[in-house]
Amino acid sequence: MSQQPVMDFGEHPTPYESYVRADVITHLQHPLTDDPGEMAFLVTTQVMELWFTVLVHEWRTAADALRADRLPDALAALARSTHEMRALNASWEPLAHLTPRQFNAYRPALGEGSGFQSAMYRRMEFLLGDKSASLLVPHKGTPRAHAELEKALREPSLYDDVLAHLARRGERIPVEVLERDLTQRYEPHDGVAAVWQRIYAAGDDGPDGGALLRLGEALTEVAELVWRWRNDHLAATRRAMGGKTGTGGSPGVAWLEKRAARWVFPELWTARGQV
Repeated sequence: MSQQPVMDFGEHPTPYESYVRADVITHLQHPLTDDPGEMAFLVTTQVMELWFTVLVHEWRTAADALRADRLPDALAALARSTHEMRALNASWEPLAHLTPRQFNAYRPALGEGSGFQSAMYRRMEFLLGDKSASLLVPHKGTPRAHAELEKALREPSLYDDVLAHLARRGERIPVEVLERDLTQRYEPHDGVAAVWQRIYAAGDDGPDGGALLRLGEALTEVAELVWRWRNDHLAATRRAMGGKTGTGGSPGVAWLEKRAARWVFPELWTARGQV
């Protein structure tokens, strides 16, 4: 006896619609030109915003777990985030092969808009330790986003919570790193590199059974995927507009090149050459 799916929900939305809110999501696109390529640009950008939201959730979950010294929970959140980062990075594909003419067909519709103005992307960067109070200025006209960013500016980054966790486990994290001004961009420190060097040199034979090595590798995977995201962004932008000034008056390719050259969780990379 075959069982048929429920088809009639009366005057109520389907349970799928109630949970996913698909009708809301699929009606958020309002192209401003007649160019058929603009729809792909809008949807791709909105998908990226949703992935930013997921990543902020995962990295905050990891940070909260580390603050409570629940390392397995933190590792689980970091592992999930790497799969989500790969999906985020893949979302460049619809835009990665635009010619300048194709992009220029709808670029004027952006006006002064720029991805640089994304509040959720900024929260993601703050969690990665790249902070500056000046980056709150564009969001003054959006009170909720501004308040969330101001809170994130003053909170520890994910890496700050990692280093505090290491210190509680007896690792010699320098006091000036643990007590640094959290509203400032994280800067690499030789003392932190020395800690990671020891962790990697010990490997699975360390007193922690390799738990901190696994944490280092999870963070390294995140850092590499962030680097790939930045480089894919750079490549797509260079292909679509060359060296022109970016949308919203941003420096465009020159700014993205500077970003792509900066690694997150920097001591994890310098320590590798010292083991």
